[in-house]
Amino acid sequence: MTEKLDVMGIEGDGSSMEILKEAGASNADLLIAVTDADELNLYICLLANCMGAKNTIARVRKPVYHKDLNDPLSKVRNSLGLSLMINPEMIAATEIHRLIRFPSAIEVDSFAGGRVEIYTFKLQKDNPLIGKRVRDTALLKGNVRICCIERDDEVIIPDGDFMPVQGDKVSVICTPENAVKLFKKTNNSNSKVKDIMIIGGSRTAYYLARLLEPDHLNVKIIEKNEKRCSELSEMLQKTTIIKGDGMNKDLLKIEQFDQMDCVVTLTNIDEENIMLSLFARQTTDAKCITKIDRLVFDSIVETLPLDSVIKPRELTAEAIVRYVRAVKNSQGSNVETLYKLNDGKAEALEFKVVANDHDLISKPLKDIKFIKNLNVVCITRRGKIIIPKGDDTIEKGDSVIIVTTHKGLQDLSDVLA
Repeated sequence: MTEKLDVMGIEGDGSSMEILKEAGASNADLLIAVTDADELNLYICLLANCMGAKNTIARVRKPVYHKDLNDPLSKVRNSLGLSLMINPEMIAATEIHRLIRFPSAIEVDSFAGGRVEIYTFKLQKDNPLIGKRVRDTALLKGNVRICCIERDDEVIIPDGDFMPVQGDKVSVICTPENAVKLFKKTNNSNSKVKDIMIIGGSRTAYYLARLLEPDHLNVKIIEKNEKRCSELSEMLQKTTIIKGDGMNKDLLKIEQFDQMDCVVTLTNIDEENIMLSLFARQTTDAKCITKIDRLVFDSIVETLPLDSVIKPRELTAEAIVRYVRAVKNSQGSNVETLYKLNDGKAEALEFKVVANDHDLISKPLKDIKFIKNLNVVCITRRGKIIIPKGDDTIEKGDSVIIVTTHKGLQDLSDVLA
C-alpha cells in the first residue's frame, strides 16, 4: 500500500497503545479506525481520544448498533469521544433510497438538511431542454438551476449561452417538490415505484429495507443463505424474504422479476450484480441500481448500459473527506456538505458563512469575480431556499451551495478569482 500511495506505513496492532504512540496518535488531528471489527474500532478511537487525538472516526457496521438509523449509538457516542461514525452499508442504502424516490435520476445528492437536492439525469429524445440556451429555459420560473453538464466524459459548468444536446447528463438543483414537476415537464418518466426486488440479503439490503418499510412499498429480498433469510425475517416486519439464488432465471420468473418497478442488485459479487442489472435492463422497464465494491475496472463499468451505480467505498471516502473539510474551517466559512458529481469530475459543496467580514458578504453576485468553471447554485437563508440571480447577495448565516470542476476548495473565499 505504501508503494502505491504517498503515505507512511507502520506494521502492528492498532489497538496497542505503543503502536498508536509510534504512529503519532497523541498529536493527531484525526484518527480513523476501519478494521473489520466494530468493537475494535470503537476501542481504538476511545484509546486515541484518551491519548490526545483531536478527532476520531470509527467504522461501525453491525445493525445492532444502528437501531436508531438517524442517530446510532446516540447515548454513548459522546462518552466514547467519537467525532463521527461511518457505516458504508448504511450510506449506500441511503443513496439507493434517494434514487428510488426519483426513478428518472441517475444520481441524487441532498443538501440543506434535505430541503434541496441535486438531480442528475440523461437527456433523452424530445426533452424540451435540448437545443435551447440555458438562459432561455427558465425552468419552473427560475426555481430550478442547471448546475453542470457532462458530455463525452467532459464536465462543463454552463454559462447562459450553452445549449444541451441529446445524450448529455444534466445536473440540476431544486427542492424535491419542484423536482417532481421538473421531471414531468421535461418528459422524464417519474412514475412512483411500488414493486421493488432486492437481490442479495447483505447488510446494505437490510438497511435499505428498513428505509423503505415506512413507505408502504412491496419489497422482496432474494437471498440464497438460509440462516441469513431467517435473520432478515426476524429483523424486517414488512419485507418479503425469499430463499433462493438470484442468478436463477426460473426463480426470477416465478417472483415476477419482469413486473418490478425497481431492481437493486446487492450481492457480494460485483460480476453478479452487473449481470443481473444488464439482464433487468434487457427484460424489464425497471429502474436498475447496481452495487460495485471493487473499483479496479471503473473504466469498463462506465461503458456498460447501467442505470445507477453505487460504490460504497467511494461514498464512505466522501463522507470522511466531507468531515475533514468541515473541521478544517479557515477564513470565514465551514464545509457542511460535499458530494462528488459525474464520477468525481466535479464537486458540489455546501458552505456555512460564519464571519461578518467575509469578502463575499452583502455584494451582488453579478459584481463578484468568481474563478472559472464554478457556479453558485443555491443559497439557504433562515430555512428559505433561494436559487440565486445576479442581484442576490450572500449574508452571514447563509448556507451557500457551489458546483465546480475545481477540487479541494476549503473556504468560500476560494471561489474568488
